[in-house]
Amino acid sequence: MKQSYNTPVNELIDKTAEALKKIKEIKPPAWAGFVKTGVSRERPPVKKDWWYARAASVLRKVSRLGPIGTSKLRTKYGSKKNRGVRPEKFYKGSGSVVRKILQQLETAGLVIKKDKGVHKGKVITAKGKELLFGK
Repeated sequence: MKQSYNTPVNELIDKTAEALKKIKEIKPPAWAGFVKTGVSRERPPVKKDWWYARAASVLRKVSRLGPIGTSKLRTKYGSKKNRGVRPEKFYKGSGSVVRKILQQLETAGLVIKKDKGVHKGKVITAKGKELLFGK
C-alpha cells in the first residue's frame, strides 16, 4: 500500500516504524528499556519497540514543522504531571530521547541540519520523505 499525505497518522507512524527497524543506524540504546520519556511520566513505555515508533513520530514532526530542534520537540512530547493535590503543571519531554533519535535520523540520512532565515534546526531530506510517504 502506497502511503500518502492523506494516510491516517497512526497507520503512517506504524508503517514508518516498521521501515525504520530495517535501517541499521536506528536502534535503541541500552538504557531505552528502563528510561521514562519525560518527567511527567510515572513509568517507562510498555511497548517493546517504542523507540522506533517515537523515531517515526519525530520524523513526521520534522517533515511538518521543520526546521525544528530538540527544544521544540521536547515541548511537543511533553505533558502535564500529576502532582497529587497540587494543580497539574506542564513539563517538557525527555531531551536525551529526542536528541539521540535526531542524531540517528541524521546519521541515516533522513534529516539534515539547515538554516532557514532566523530559524535553525533539522529538516527532512528527500530520502526521509520517500521513507515516510512512499514514492
